[in-house]
Parts: sequence; C-alpha cells; structure tokens
Amino acid sequence: MNEKPPSTTGPGTPGLVARIRRAFRGEPWSRDEIQTFIESEVELDAEEKSMLTGVLEVSATQVRDVMVPRSQMVVIDIDDEFDETLNMIIESGHSRFPVIGEDRDEVLGILLAKDLLRYFGQDAASEVTIRKLLRPASVIPESKRLNALLKEFRASHNHMAIVVDEYGGVAGLLTIEDVLEEIVGEIEDEHDDEEAEFIRADGDRNGRPSFAVRALTRVEDFNDYFECELEDEEYDTVGGLVMHELGRLPRRGEKIEFGGFEFAVIKADKRRIDALQVQRLSD
Repeated sequence: MNEKPPSTTGPGTPGLVARIRRAFRGEPWSRDEIQTFIESEVELDAEEKSMLTGVLEVSATQVRDVMVPRSQMVVIDIDDEFDETLNMIIESGHSRFPVIGEDRDEVLGILLAKDLLRYFGQDAASEVTIRKLLRPASVIPESKRLNALLKEFRASHNHMAIVVDEYGGVAGLLTIEDVLEEIVGEIEDEHDDEEAEFIRADGDRNGRPSFAVRALTRVEDFNDYFECELEDEEYDTVGGLVMHELGRLPRRGEKIEFGGFEFAVIKADKRRIDALQVQRLSD
C-alpha cells in the first residue's frame, strides 16, 4: 500500500508535517517556505506576521532602498556659529547630524546634539568649535544589506552611517532607527507627536515655500488648505493619490509632479507612505 503523500498548502509547497519532519532532520528551509509557514500555519495576528516578514526582508534589502536621500539630509556646515547650529538642532528634533565642509560630498564627521548642548548657557559656548566636537563618520556603500549593517551598528555602537555611491559621492544616510523600522514599522517619538499636524509650513526650499504634509491628510482638506482642486472621487487621502499617480508605492526621496504641485516622499516603508514634502510648481 502506497504511503499517503503529505498535505500541501499550495502547488509544490510541502505540508506542515513534512516541513516539521525536515526541520528535525536539519534540512534548511528556503525563505519562501518560511514566509509561507508564517502566513498560513502560524496563529499570529497581522502585526506579528508583518514583523516576522520584516525580519526576513531585512537580509534581502539593500541600504539604497531605505536610506534618507542626499537631498533630504539635515546637515550642519562646519563654519556655522554656535547659535545657528543650536537652532538647527532644536528645529529638526534630530540627535545626530552630518557636518559638511564645502558641499554635501565632504562629510567631515558626525555631531551629536548632546555634545553641543552641554555648553548651552555657559560662557564657554562662544569659544566652542564644531570641529572639536566631531565624531568619526561611518561610511557604507549603497549595496550593503540591512542585516549586515545592523550587525555593524551593534558592534561599533554607531547609530548613523553615511551612504556613498559607486563614485564615492554621498548618496544619503541611514540610521539604526531606519533599519529597525523595516522590521517593526514606523517608530514615532515625542518630536513626531509634536509635529502631528496634517499640514504645516516648513520654510523655503529652492526659493519656494515648502509644506510638510502627512500622507493621511484627506484630499478635501488639502484642497481647502491650498485652495486647489485635486481629484478626490476615488482616493480619500493625499498618500493614496500620490501612489495612484506614481502607479506603485514610492521610496523615500522620490518626487512626482501633478495638479500644480511637487510631492516628495519624506517618510515611507514597504507598507505605506507616512509623510510628504509639498511645493507649488507656480504661484
């Protein structure tokens, strides 16, 4: 009598019993088999499955896919005065900053906000130079895998790395928070809560007023704020409209123009857009 073959969860996919037997024999599972196991066999809620999927994807994701692009880097000029640098730290809410020389391709080091803030209110502040406070910058290639970078962060205790392209130019930066967000989803801190307005003025960029817009902003609210008429019959939110116009989920740093505006993606992960930078194309 022939032995009954193991059940399957799909064409060519071993059943649960067969996969458990193979695991006890020490045979490795493929990434696809693990993903199928998570999705079909394990009793987990959606958030837990999403996190486990994120763990799997980290080893296959390259730095270039999740880095903060060069154009969106918040940097400090080595020649900035103490007060200028302090204002930049307060306005941005970041804790680490690349310090540049003549341009963004010349990263001299990393400034930690805590290193500068210890001089706040002291007479010695006027004598402090940023150069004396710099810490070495970790430099990594765009092609580096996130799992390897995470190990590097843990070993070196660095929390930020400068990303360079194949020609040695600065392509962007990546923080340990960016890597962890690929696993657990968006991490919001106290500063994020303070900046939770759906639309807010964000200064001038390239000579034009710029606005920070949350992707969940309703299209009708966007239209009211900017006194415009973006189409809102099929899509409720600005993020949904941007994805529709682009035809896919965009990466951070990508830009698209439509409806008289330029939309740049500031925050996004593999699941959603979180924040946009918006500028009118003309007054």
